[in-house]
Amino acid sequence: MWDSTLLAHAVPGRFMSPEVRPVVVRRNGDVLPCLLVDGQVAGVWRATGDGLELTAFHQLGRAAWRGLTAEAENLSALLAGRDPQVYRRHGHWWDKGLPGGESVMVKG
Repeated sequence: MWDSTLLAHAVPGRFMSPEVRPVVVRRNGDVLPCLLVDGQVAGVWRATGDGLELTAFHQLGRAAWRGLTAEAENLSALLAGRDPQVYRRHGHWWDKGLPGGESVMVKG
């Protein structure tokens, strides 16, 4: 939730563009769970009752989605026995809408 790499990195824009930062880093300092592609924030993810929802901020290539899906399957297996409601505090940010918007569901 408070990823020090994303919050305090000395080089602005190193991990995320200035346009993405206000979406990922909320005014209260919370950092949404991020998707990284080639070291850059490319989207966000959240736990749902059915697994994980991955949302990219822009079009991603097939290889990027393959890598993200493989990681999400591993994470989904790790979270399988846990209550997804723990992550509900992030839900209202999805309800308000996210930029871009190709999404993929990875079943748990």
